[in-house]
Amino acid sequence: MKLQQLRYIVEVLNNNLNVSATADSLFTSQPGISKQVRMLEDELGVQIFGRSGKHLTHVTQAGQEIIRISADILSKVEGIKSVSREYTQPDEGKLRIATTHTQARYALPEIIKGFVKKYDRVSLHMYQGTPAQISDAAAKGEADFAIATESLHLYNDLIMLPCYHWNRSIIVRKDHPLAKIGKITIDDVAAHPLVTYVFGFTGRSVLDKAFQKASLDPKIVFTATDADVIKTYVRLGVGIGVVATMAIDAEQDKDLVVIDASHLFEQSTTKIGFRRGTFLRGYMFDFIERFAPHLNRDIVTKAMLLKNNDEIEKLIGDIELPVK
Repeated sequence: MKLQQLRYIVEVLNNNLNVSATADSLFTSQPGISKQVRMLEDELGVQIFGRSGKHLTHVTQAGQEIIRISADILSKVEGIKSVSREYTQPDEGKLRIATTHTQARYALPEIIKGFVKKYDRVSLHMYQGTPAQISDAAAKGEADFAIATESLHLYNDLIMLPCYHWNRSIIVRKDHPLAKIGKITIDDVAAHPLVTYVFGFTGRSVLDKAFQKASLDPKIVFTATDADVIKTYVRLGVGIGVVATMAIDAEQDKDLVVIDASHLFEQSTTKIGFRRGTFLRGYMFDFIERFAPHLNRDIVTKAMLLKNNDEIEKLIGDIELPVK
């Protein structure tokens, strides 16, 4: 049994059983992967993948467990390499961050700027996607950190650390009737066409929950994953916008009227997550603390020793999180 064989079967699953795509991602040949997978199956005496002709059709029950253990082994091997690099090249390496547009555009720029200045020999890679894609990338070890509001709770093998709270604002054109209202109500919001986030993005579930609680059926006419796109369509008069307050730029958005909506919706919490069992390099601890100053090395280390995220919530429960 070789580590290369374990890597092949894990990547075949990650590529939806497409051996050709797996070969491309690993810069090797399709026949070579197929041969190594067969050799591993012969050695173990079980089929890992079901087949129809030359095509893989499904992962067998035994294969599911074998691939799960293989992924853990590969993660531990990477951990061993990280330990070595921490002692031989402490300020050199890579950091892969998976996050949403809102975090990348509004929460991270100054953090990244300071981090890159200090760690000029650390290669930083940022991937943007849906919260589910982000969480999945961290769970599979394709990203070191996932930063998001939604979906992180779906993965039990992720350590999730609360970073900050945030809420929403309503944005309208200056000639809109709501621009002249003092304190807005949920009925006021529901009475107008809405432009907001796609479901599953940037706390959208909290938005839907607020309308359901008030027994209201809002008319959502346009959705997007990007707050800047939402603002564009508000400017066009398509509807009123509901966006994260941190996504509002006082200078660039001065043509819009911003109305506080924090009393209408429950606050959301952005978290940073990483795979349980991950060896964190020194610069990784530093990145976490830069993003969330209350998450110092001592707190993060304690959290890593806890059994589940409920215990982590209790550990951090007495800390007052900042609001953005």
